[in-house]
Amino acid sequence: MSTKKSSLKEKIWVYLILFSCIILICLWLFQVVFLNSYYEWYKKRDLEKVVSEIINSYDPNTLETVLDQISAQQGVCIEIVTDGTTSYTSDRFNRGCMLINPEHETPKELSMTKEEVSSGVNAFRKQFMNSKKRKASIKLVNPRFKNQTLLYGVKLDRDIYAFISASMQPLDATTKILASQFIFVTMGVLFLSFVIGYLISKRISKPIIKLNDAARNMAKGDYDVVFETGAQITELNELASTLNYTRDELAGTEELRRELLANISHDLKTPLTMIKAYAEMVRDLSYRDDQKRTEHLNVIIEESDRLNLLVNDILDLSLMQSNLGMIEPTSFDVGELIASIVKRFEILTETEGYHFIINGPKHCWALADPKKIEQVIYNLIGNAINYTGEDGQVIIRISDESDDIHIEIIDTGKGIKPVDLNKIWEKYYKSDKKHRRNAYGTGIGLSIVKQILEKHEANYGVKSTLNQGTTFYFDLTKAKSDKKMR
Repeated sequence: MSTKKSSLKEKIWVYLILFSCIILICLWLFQVVFLNSYYEWYKKRDLEKVVSEIINSYDPNTLETVLDQISAQQGVCIEIVTDGTTSYTSDRFNRGCMLINPEHETPKELSMTKEEVSSGVNAFRKQFMNSKKRKASIKLVNPRFKNQTLLYGVKLDRDIYAFISASMQPLDATTKILASQFIFVTMGVLFLSFVIGYLISKRISKPIIKLNDAARNMAKGDYDVVFETGAQITELNELASTLNYTRDELAGTEELRRELLANISHDLKTPLTMIKAYAEMVRDLSYRDDQKRTEHLNVIIEESDRLNLLVNDILDLSLMQSNLGMIEPTSFDVGELIASIVKRFEILTETEGYHFIINGPKHCWALADPKKIEQVIYNLIGNAINYTGEDGQVIIRISDESDDIHIEIIDTGKGIKPVDLNKIWEKYYKSDKKHRRNAYGTGIGLSIVKQILEKHEANYGVKSTLNQGTTFYFDLTKAKSDKKMR
């Protein structure tokens, strides 16, 4: 079962109206429906404060003065009963008091008979004085008009009792007025909610819709779109900045993808063309000439090796990027590994005058994947061979430090411009400098180096000075020779 979808503008509009409705419901409940209950609770709380004040300030010598002040200020009725007889009453301050002493006249506004008043009050007074409680309360209701009076009894001393009462005026008329008023308030608030909710939802959703349209165009391959909101909303402006950054990265990735395809196609096409051409020459021309046939077959073998190297590099990079080329760290001798790799390049010393210099200890142990680190060192040395200077020097420097083993591969070439330093790790990135040869490497060797070292969480980088040379470096975790990482 599919859920009906609605736009952001509609949802914001509906939520604002619902919020207004909830506020109105709360106002109706607290200002109309529960008004009487709140009023009763409020009066009862005030009367309890008066009772506490009388208890705390009780002094037989100043009692009447204190009670006069409390009665006048708080609008309550107070009567003191000593030895069963009324000794003080505050009816002179509050004429509407429901007097406790049955000998007094019944207030006209209560519309109760003297017998009804006396019966309820006297019963409470008698029960309270016999209960030995410190204080107690009762609510008296006028049977005709249903108005209420709260009555508290307090024991001040051995035979001295205080009875405090407060009338609770009926709020029916007030409730009706508030209800009538809230009808108009409700209609006004709902109308404003519709209007303001629509305006706010439109203002908030408009920049989001604008961003969405631009993102849709970018998804179709238009990387010239500009993400902007025109809104003074921090989160939306930050989202626009993020999308602009994403656009730039995607545009760069797309350009790199096209270059990669073009370069790979070229690199695959060239050796395949050579292999086919020389194979046809062997078949048609040189198959009877042993010397020429051998030369042509050697070219086929060399181009096959070059093609194999390119394919292997592409596969290695693909495995690394897809997390399939997992590393298997173990303890191994880095010095011995570097010496064995340099030995493979000795043919260049004899044939082309290259010089490979190893500075550092012959033996030092690292904790890493030896096969992957072998690939890193081989690629970096091959890169140094391609770009070193006329002296043909390639220097490998090993530093056995306290926690790490620091390895540097240095050439003496023309160096790399500062603006290009962060780009050389990209596949097939070409700087504007010329190098002596391209006998080793396929154009993606440094990308493989980057992927391997990042999987090892190793510190790595490059330093270069124009016309002086370039240094590639990385660190490996130090390990003991007799332990393996599990």
